[in-house]
Amino acid sequence: MTDSIVVDDVEKTAQLLAPFINPTPVTRWVGPQLAQRLPKDTRVSIKLELFQHAGTFKARGALSNILRLTQRQRDCGVTAMSAGNHAVAVAYAAKVARVNAKVVMQSSANPARVELAKSFGAEILMAEDGPSGFALAEQIAAEEGRQFIHPFDGLHTALGTATLGLEMHQQLRDLDLLIVAIGGGGLAGGVSAITRQLNPNCHIIGVEPDGANSMHCSFASGKPENIGIPNTIADSLAPPMTLALPFALCQQNIDELVSVSDAEIVDAMRLIFHDLKLAIEPACAATTAALIKVLHAHPGKHIGLVFCGSNIDWVSYQQLVDK
Repeated sequence: MTDSIVVDDVEKTAQLLAPFINPTPVTRWVGPQLAQRLPKDTRVSIKLELFQHAGTFKARGALSNILRLTQRQRDCGVTAMSAGNHAVAVAYAAKVARVNAKVVMQSSANPARVELAKSFGAEILMAEDGPSGFALAEQIAAEEGRQFIHPFDGLHTALGTATLGLEMHQQLRDLDLLIVAIGGGGLAGGVSAITRQLNPNCHIIGVEPDGANSMHCSFASGKPENIGIPNTIADSLAPPMTLALPFALCQQNIDELVSVSDAEIVDAMRLIFHDLKLAIEPACAATTAALIKVLHAHPGKHIGLVFCGSNIDWVSYQQLVDK
């Protein structure tokens, strides 16, 4: 299944997305708190995808799907279900592609994300929880003929997220170690698949919250697993399951899985603010939390982190880091 993600297709996808995507920067992490922890000659570089349109990497997958719709599908519009960032990304992608979007968000979604999705012109419907939200989105798709844009599954989604890995490789060609977050596996699957082809000696680590470890469970059983209701502050990394394609891509290309606790994520949020002056959501801090756990096992290496995005309001951020 890895063969479904090939360099030529990722390059073509990058060209398709180029008018609507920010080529997000990379930066060397130079800060006093991290410097105290780094082994000698170890370097850390960050892919700042939080500066992407709509605030997260999700814009890449949403655009990769919507820009490939037929004219008939465009005329019918799109729908999606999300707790937040995917909804914002679909709303953004639909706006720039001039496609009507009707998006379902669950009641627990951060109000700032709901307002951001609305600001792109999408019609937002609220659902009580995830299962009822997916049911409503599927009903909308069936009754109105809208195309359902999945938050992390599908080849076009993986090709979209792989453009992040392609871009990162072009910016940082000498990475020894790459750390990427895992929710449903859409990001990690695409990024790991293209990185494995372009930099086969790079050690790839996927990180999950302790309370949303569907990929850990899937690796253990050898098949996609559903863990039920997740329990983590990193809500952007908390779908209850992974599915066949993202699982296969991760299984074939990720060398190691690391889990991090909510407390470790919050510590990472504080570290990032202290050294980099970035106020980021918990999901974005997961790779830093994993870095702290594994860096002494990889001394003298060039380590790359994906900061996958950040849509968080100040009150929510403050409440988390003040705990």
